[in-house]
Amino acid sequence: MLVNCVAYQDGRKIADIAADDIDAYVTRPDTLVWVAIKDPEPAELEAMQGEFGLHELAVEDARHGHQRPKIEEYGDSLFVVLHTVDLEDGSLATGELAIFVGPNYVLSVRRGSKQGFAAVRARCEREPGLLRRGPGFVLYALMDAVVDRYFPVIEDLEAELEEAEERIFAGGAARAAIEALYGLKRKIMRLQRAVRPLLEATGKLYGGRVPQACAGVQEYFRDVYDHLVRIDQSVEGLRDTVFTAMSVNVSLISLQENETTKRLAAYAGLVAVPALIAGLYGMNFEHLPGLKSPFGFPAVLAAMAVIDLLLYRRLRRSGWL
Repeated sequence: MLVNCVAYQDGRKIADIAADDIDAYVTRPDTLVWVAIKDPEPAELEAMQGEFGLHELAVEDARHGHQRPKIEEYGDSLFVVLHTVDLEDGSLATGELAIFVGPNYVLSVRRGSKQGFAAVRARCEREPGLLRRGPGFVLYALMDAVVDRYFPVIEDLEAELEEAEERIFAGGAARAAIEALYGLKRKIMRLQRAVRPLLEATGKLYGGRVPQACAGVQEYFRDVYDHLVRIDQSVEGLRDTVFTAMSVNVSLISLQENETTKRLAAYAGLVAVPALIAGLYGMNFEHLPGLKSPFGFPAVLAAMAVIDLLLYRRLRRSGWL
């Protein structure tokens, strides 16, 4: 589906154009054609390939999707794949944004993401001086928007981790805590798969041999790279904290089991003393202390009670009860 198809000259919008008129504008000097499509059919991509002369391998990747984040050069053009990540109802919704960048055109292909980039286009149109720098600045604006959307996701994941930690130390159900932490770990790994490959690729846009399409805007891509470094560090910190929380949860379960074992052993000891004495007096012997005395039975009961009381006090002091 065609979302926008706009021509710009000298950094200013000159017209909304039809897809069939792209070739008439893309050949003009100092003109930029910016096209955005969403969930396109194969025929639409083929039409865009003909209009812009896109490389067939890049078009094939955009058609099939499910690509890892990357930046590839095809002559004087670039093919960029970004992963969009949004939180929807407590789960991560991922999409894909493929961007074709040429000497005087930008084509963005969005798949699986409900959140569009109309605000990015509006921002660029408000800054004609920057838009005048060409397709490289448009690529930066799109990448910057995708990367900035990672920050709220990290904040939500951090809040979710804090809640999970509170449940662990509040003594909640161990299974529920482990399931929550494992679900959080899966979200973090999905975010990391979106960030880490892009971090490596973005470094090629501002240092060393910069692609022709990005010449003159290297400092903007350095800003994107800095944001990605911060995000990657935050993701790595979240990942380590989740692993630590899982280990702590297992340790707390072991401690709880040890406490239960100690209590059971203490109660078994309290029961063992009377059982031992009663077992001795239940033996078939005549010569036992106080066996024929009228005070023998009360004396044995009192001895059991005194010994159990002393043992109980000792167990309480040692923390077994």
